[in-house]
Amino acid sequence: MRVFSLESVIEEFEALTNDAGRLQTESLRKILEQNGEAEYLRNLGLGGRTDPESFRACVPLVTHRDLEPYIQRIADGDTSVLTGKPITSISLSSGTTQGKPKFLPFNDELVQSTMQIYRTSFAFRNREYPIGDGKALQFIYSSRQVKTKGGLIATTATTNVYRSEQFKRTMKDIQSQCTSPDEVIFGPDFWQSLYCHLLCGLIYSNEVQIISSTFAHSIVHAFRTLEQVWEELCMDIREGVLSSRITVPSIRSAVSKLLIPNPSLADSIYNKCVRLSNWYGVIPELWPNAKYVYGIMTGSMEPYLKKLRHYAGSLPLMSADYGSSEGWIGANVNPSLIPELATFAVLPNIGYFEFIPLEKPEEQEQEQELENSASTIHYIESEPVGLTEVEIGKEYEIIVTNFAGLYRYRLGDVVRVAGFHNSTPELQFVCRRSLVLSINIDKNTEKDLQLAVEEAAKLLAAEKLEVVDFTSHVDTSTEPGHYVIFWELSSDTTEEVLRSCCNCLDLAFVDAGYIGSRKVGTIGPLELRVVRKKTFERILEHFLGLGAAMNQFKTPRFVSLSNSKVLQILCRNVTRCYFSTAYDI
Repeated sequence: MRVFSLESVIEEFEALTNDAGRLQTESLRKILEQNGEAEYLRNLGLGGRTDPESFRACVPLVTHRDLEPYIQRIADGDTSVLTGKPITSISLSSGTTQGKPKFLPFNDELVQSTMQIYRTSFAFRNREYPIGDGKALQFIYSSRQVKTKGGLIATTATTNVYRSEQFKRTMKDIQSQCTSPDEVIFGPDFWQSLYCHLLCGLIYSNEVQIISSTFAHSIVHAFRTLEQVWEELCMDIREGVLSSRITVPSIRSAVSKLLIPNPSLADSIYNKCVRLSNWYGVIPELWPNAKYVYGIMTGSMEPYLKKLRHYAGSLPLMSADYGSSEGWIGANVNPSLIPELATFAVLPNIGYFEFIPLEKPEEQEQEQELENSASTIHYIESEPVGLTEVEIGKEYEIIVTNFAGLYRYRLGDVVRVAGFHNSTPELQFVCRRSLVLSINIDKNTEKDLQLAVEEAAKLLAAEKLEVVDFTSHVDTSTEPGHYVIFWELSSDTTEEVLRSCCNCLDLAFVDAGYIGSRKVGTIGPLELRVVRKKTFERILEHFLGLGAAMNQFKTPRFVSLSNSKVLQILCRNVTRCYFSTAYDI
């Protein structure tokens, strides 16, 4: 029984978003009053002032690099350097971009904002797709916990949330019960936990109403695994004995309690899997009462949507809320929108938000820069504006000030304002601000890379092949430097097809700086390297071995020389290599 009504949650959200401007001022006042005695704010000369004008005048815009020395001091034991109350734990980012995780301060206020986001989006989701008291097949995992020099627990943001008592209470109130016991979620071995998630989900197959994970990638990975182990899972269910592959005592004990011999269920699952054509629609086939598939599906997760739709068949895909390791921003209150069009309404009381207006240079300006400059800017920036001052259709970079010690922190995300829900903006995620590929005056983002791969992958569709995963690298060991794209394919194909794909990739980068540089030879021919099957699985294992959690894992779309281990894994597994001839005269 829920301790609150979903109608009251929606009413609260409507009240908050009707008064977003005042609540933003109030949120900033609370943050500065709570943390005004922190060394960082004292040194900036605020002198107890809490108004937005004084805040913007005294506090500079910062990146993580600017705050890193302060956060390291917190990790070393100086816990009040950024906040009034001591920081109690450290969150770790995924670390897939730079090869190592970032340290971020974490406290109870971030747990509270997580609960508010979850309650809000669930209320709107349940209004659109009502569920009863069934179960949810959730592919969720914790990560290792380590102690910092100062004795703080450091782990991923999701694990910090999962382990909080507030989270456990709230999730029981707002969502179907997870099919897997806690021992599976908090198990020390990802592969054993994944196998048991699948097994528990099948045991309760008729009760499951939601299929979910933090990221779309995790769901796709789970069902790719199902394709490999489904017969073993059927045997476990048929005999009521857990596979010998499960060796962690806590996991084995907890899951064994759920297993009883069930030949009829095993036969049903077996027959359904045999009948499936290329695993299309496996989710509604095996979980007939599922209402939707849920997880973060924007940004770097978009490349997995095609495969996820293949597994989901007719089931709706629903993108989860918008946040980061630094904290939450907005809730998905329009659950019927497809993931590519998902919008996120900013909650005005969970932090203080500013937005840097971004404009792309006019095409003629880019061409002028191509002739006259050795570097260019990807966006023209203006002075930051407040939450209610953004304009529909325009793009912005988000600046976050939160209750955990981040002040005017540049998140690095580019968003577009799709509209307003009352007086709060609804944001569409566009891309990460950081560049993925750049050699000369070329500037190609993760989104540009994704679109290029999608265009070239159309040539594979005729061969009934797909790109399992991909990443990129800038090779400056040659003169001139060139782009390298790594592809893992579902199956082998001809050299002719791959050469055509390589040329298509090269031509699909439409950035003026790239095209001009290719034409004059200051960037060399693009290189397509095909890698062995399961190469990207080895990259996943590498990050899991470093303590990352599957919940936060994102395939790095750009691998730099500083991420040497990942680059080594890729290069060791290259089977074929092609250079573009698209710009040959």
